[in-house]
Amino acid sequence: MSSEPTQQRENERSSFTLVSILTLAVALVLALVLGYTTSDAKGNSLAANLFGLRRFAPSFWASGSRRQLASVAGLDRAQNIQQNPVSNGDKMKTPVYFFSHGGPNIMFEVDHPAYKELGKIGREITTKVKPRAVVVFSAHWQAGRDTVQVNTAELTELIYDFYGFPSHYYEEKYPNVGSKEVAKKVLDLFKEAGIKAEGVKRGLDHGVWVSFKCAFEPETNPLNIPVVQVSLFNSEDPMQHYRLGQAVQKLREENILIIVSGMAVHNLRDLRFTFGNPRPMPYTVSFDEALKDAVTTTPGERAEALTELLKRADARQAHPTFEHLLPIHIGAGAAGEDIGKRLFTLKEGSMSWAQFRFGEVANASAL
Repeated sequence: MSSEPTQQRENERSSFTLVSILTLAVALVLALVLGYTTSDAKGNSLAANLFGLRRFAPSFWASGSRRQLASVAGLDRAQNIQQNPVSNGDKMKTPVYFFSHGGPNIMFEVDHPAYKELGKIGREITTKVKPRAVVVFSAHWQAGRDTVQVNTAELTELIYDFYGFPSHYYEEKYPNVGSKEVAKKVLDLFKEAGIKAEGVKRGLDHGVWVSFKCAFEPETNPLNIPVVQVSLFNSEDPMQHYRLGQAVQKLREENILIIVSGMAVHNLRDLRFTFGNPRPMPYTVSFDEALKDAVTTTPGERAEALTELLKRADARQAHPTFEHLLPIHIGAGAAGEDIGKRLFTLKEGSMSWAQFRFGEVANASAL
């Protein structure tokens, strides 16, 4: 019997095997390529799921690994904010911080207790909270009576909005980057809440960059995430600002940190009476403690308690104008049902350096 039919079948079988191997190889290459660019609603790679690759290399397909590859490719985290995973559930919400920021001299007074406390809070944020972006409200930016503004610039200069200091103060730098994506999120939330808002391009005022330079010292504790600043209203209505905070509360569920920057007690007019004597003025003591009581009361009573603060007899002594106090109302509004806690206070002359946090760090999301 001739062996030719058998040999022919063996050749056909070998050809079929070779084609199958080549087909599988092409499919695997496509899976690897598509795996970075095609995802389902849960953020899983469709190609990886299709070919069952996830079960063989789950860590390779994890979002963290993709982020590392993006960094290698030069895709800066700050410029690709939407590619970072977002947290799910209330237990993953970021806390809210109130910074008492002081004057620009604080960034040079490294032995001052407030400088050290801001640094401690900053390390808590970078090592435990680990947000993917920061949205910050500063006392030094007030927009319209019924309109707020959001900084949409990705490259932001510094605003040296202080006077009479040595020349080198006006040469200080703080590395930062903005985010159009986060700014749009903020603008969309304001629209949903019926709050008039507009995007503008603006630098960071010293209520942001000076306190951030203390909290996130660029060499030893860099922040390295986008910072988007939002204005206050040009009004002294506490509930208007409380609702402003409520409007952006959802950002906390997306691992975006909210910081509000002002001062617990802020009377520049009386500084002349306290030079060389850090003993606190009577109203500094009384208002600082009243603020603590209002912030740390039960969330259901907090809005009313903070509103009543502005009616106190010592309120206009502690704050001749209220723009440095109103950020705490924004923070309380953004806090929702989370409890407020005073992390630190220092009553010094006509100023108070109280720092607050709403929510617990243990409940904060981390990448």
